Amino acid sequence: MNIQKVIDRTKLDEKVPSMPWYVQQFIDYKLPDLSPSTLLEYVRDYETFFNWLRAEGLSLSEDNRHIKLEELETLRMEDVTGFRLYLTTRREGTNSRITVSRKLSSLRSLFHYLSQIAEDENFYPLLKRNIMAKIENKRIHKPKDTAAKLKGKILEEDELIEFISYIHEGYALDVADNKQALFAHGLNSERDACIVSLILNSGLRVSEVVNLNVDDLDLGNKMLHVYRKGNNDETFKSPVYFRNQAKDDLEHYIALRPHRYHVPKKEKALFVAIRNGQKEGSRMTKRAIQAMIIKYAKRFGKPFLTVHKLRHSFATDYYLQNDIYKTKEQLGHASTETTEVYAHLTDKTMSQAIERRNDSSD
Repeated sequence: MNIQKVIDRTKLDEKVPSMPWYVQQFIDYKLPDLSPSTLLEYVRDYETFFNWLRAEGLSLSEDNRHIKLEELETLRMEDVTGFRLYLTTRREGTNSRITVSRKLSSLRSLFHYLSQIAEDENFYPLLKRNIMAKIENKRIHKPKDTAAKLKGKILEEDELIEFISYIHEGYALDVADNKQALFAHGLNSERDACIVSLILNSGLRVSEVVNLNVDDLDLGNKMLHVYRKGNNDETFKSPVYFRNQAKDDLEHYIALRPHRYHVPKKEKALFVAIRNGQKEGSRMTKRAIQAMIIKYAKRFGKPFLTVHKLRHSFATDYYLQNDIYKTKEQLGHASTETTEVYAHLTDKTMSQAIERRNDSSD
């Protein structure tokens, strides 16, 4: 099991006992099919919903663990509407349309299981009435709409190389008067540039980067073995290829990794950091990589850049030279529908390139 899944499984095991017995039964039912990360999100969604039920007086239970099935059966459409309003209008932690849709989808899964799959001792459904079956499952983000939102917020053409070069050298010039920032850059610039180069030359997700071990790297074949999202086979790692530029950055980083970060022999992680108060390097966290990208992006003049937008940047560039099926395979998408985003993005990119060429020939 990869590192993030181990962490999320531990958190899931801690949270599940605070849920009603029927939610615990549902989680056990789903455990063979869904990742601990997905199930942890489910439980967090149910926690939000149950807390709201009790706050609104729709459940008389003193805690979430004792919320009764009968209280779910008697919910009305106006109650579900009230919950949706709560999610979108509460003062703290207001949710986007996509997040609200996901939370409702979590509830639909639970209610469907209770009303259609789970049985009592007399073979009757646990839930006699399913209010969530009346809630329409609307498609929130279409590939064309997602492409429109991404336009202008990813790296294009020469910017991919420029951003990597900026991390190597340009950032130091911008923070020359900041001794602390300059010291940190001197220590980590090769590692940071290597991480960005790898994402921009392979399209890896941040979780996939975090989980990489040194043994996963095959420099000779420009290939990595990666735990891919959605693959529940804990023993299988998918081969993912990277472009030649990333090979140069990886070779440079691998050479300095042991002594620069005082990495103990037992540490398998490819990308490591020395945390405050520690003397030896250990695996970088997802949050650390995200914060690192944001730090450089702001100075580079692209404050909207995130790790995931670096992945989008690679995918757009890759799709210009390959078909949708190769792009889908490289990115590890479950279906080509997700990959269609890059078809819409590259249509605009190519049309703008033509306009630029026409302008320069006038």
